Amino acid sequence: MKKFMKTLAVTAAATAALAGGTVAQAEGEKYVLVSHAPDSDSWWNTIKNGIALAGEQMGVEVEYRNPPTGDLADMARIIEQAAASGPNGIITTLSDYDVLKGPIMDAVASGVDVIIMNSGTPEQAREVGALMYVGQPEYDAGFAAGQRAKADGVSSFLCVNHYISSPSSTERCQGFADALGVELGDQMIDSGQDPAEIKNRVLAYLNANPDTDAILTLGPTSADPTLLALEENGMAGDIYFGTFDLGENIVQGIKDGVINWGIDQQPFLQAYLPVVVLTNYHRYGVLPGNNINSGPGFVTADGLEMVEKFAGEYR
Repeated sequence: MKKFMKTLAVTAAATAALAGGTVAQAEGEKYVLVSHAPDSDSWWNTIKNGIALAGEQMGVEVEYRNPPTGDLADMARIIEQAAASGPNGIITTLSDYDVLKGPIMDAVASGVDVIIMNSGTPEQAREVGALMYVGQPEYDAGFAAGQRAKADGVSSFLCVNHYISSPSSTERCQGFADALGVELGDQMIDSGQDPAEIKNRVLAYLNANPDTDAILTLGPTSADPTLLALEENGMAGDIYFGTFDLGENIVQGIKDGVINWGIDQQPFLQAYLPVVVLTNYHRYGVLPGNNINSGPGFVTADGLEMVEKFAGEYR
């Protein structure tokens, strides 16, 4: 990719020189990515790698900011601070529309271009004045997962929601339930984010509901402790297990036959593409006409080679 970008730049420069002109390239572009993720969530390392690589390849300054504990009010303040720092653009998640719409719309009103990534919806991105949305439609992804599980004979499940304050997390569980044709109800638990507590709550639910057909986790934060819970109660490999997102332990779980599939929303693209889009928009005035869906894609044991190689880094 680096070689391609360098070749592209050289070709553009040569073309401009032959035409007697210069390459239109702004200097000192800066882009800030603001996420809702707490420091403890390792899944976002791929996001950090994506924005860093895009910054390097495009020759722009990039910065990653987040609320250390995942507090959304804190995130709103971070967006305000990012806008006040005068960047060319802000890339941000929209994990709670009501909490975050104000500072995002204020940023747009101040002249900062915004792209919504990872959470929220294309419609919400349009409502806050963002240029576009790059991410996975969460309800649709949950629904697709539920359709797959229903075809495999699942009719009841436990959704382990480790970030219940984020509406997009609940949309995953709701989509899954709707595809199965069942009420979500108490099949979704607020597990919190402490690994020991997640493990204990999963064990408690399965002990109280021994006929549960399946488990759905929403990322490594909830999947990793759930794997430990299933090892402890002897259900590993015997209960249907699907999860959102990928990570080292999830990949190993798929490989071992404990996890049936992982949904890859390709977080690398969610961070990488907005930087590329914004840079080219500010340098050349070009912008894709549509939002970009980065997922969902199902990863099973049949397609693990490259995923396993880059899990937790670029996948």
